Amino acid sequence: MSPKLDESWFRHLASEFSQPYMQALQAFLQQQKEGNLVTFPAEPLIFNAFNRTPLPAVKVVILGQDPYHGAGQAHGLSFSVPDGIKPPPSLVNIFKEIQQDLAVTNCSGNLSSWADQGVLLLNSVLTVEQARAASHQGKGWEIFTDRVIQIINDQSEGVVFMLWGAYAQQKGRHVDPDKHCILQAPHPSPLSAYRGFLGCRHFSKCNQYLINHAKTPINWQIS
Repeated sequence: MSPKLDESWFRHLASEFSQPYMQALQAFLQQQKEGNLVTFPAEPLIFNAFNRTPLPAVKVVILGQDPYHGAGQAHGLSFSVPDGIKPPPSLVNIFKEIQQDLAVTNCSGNLSSWADQGVLLLNSVLTVEQARAASHQGKGWEIFTDRVIQIINDQSEGVVFMLWGAYAQQKGRHVDPDKHCILQAPHPSPLSAYRGFLGCRHFSKCNQYLINHAKTPINWQIS
């Protein structure tokens, strides 16, 4: 694993790569490779979120769990899929909520344009084995991404954290609610979206908060 991150992130995270937990994680990923096990996303895209959204640009954080485990889906941005890939069910529900909230219709599941506007699309776990959901949980990534959230909390002000589901909300313990905006709702999965994700209006609430803090709102429409 090559830790090629944008310099704004790397200066804060460089020391993490020499920590025992990260060395153990790198050894685990190397074993996966030597065992000819396919992992997603492709190695150059593991840190895609950090390279699309430098630390000074972060205005919003959308926290996912782990990457999609189907071939061709994961490209290092939470909930996003590359152009030409059918949006998975959770992303379909995200688009439903945006349509209800803002009357915006999205067809492509590639959320790169959000990332380029300052939306950090961060998964708690950055890799997964093909066809084995959550297979890389508990291997060390959670420690790394907890550190990422702590860095955003400390280095930035007025960031909107969208925490969907209990897993994401538990990671939100690192966020100071007096310094940032925390929006919580059930996960957009079809199993839980009807419990309050649909109708949460997080996207308009996010933009209003950004406007109130003299920041440019996010264009949630993917052109």
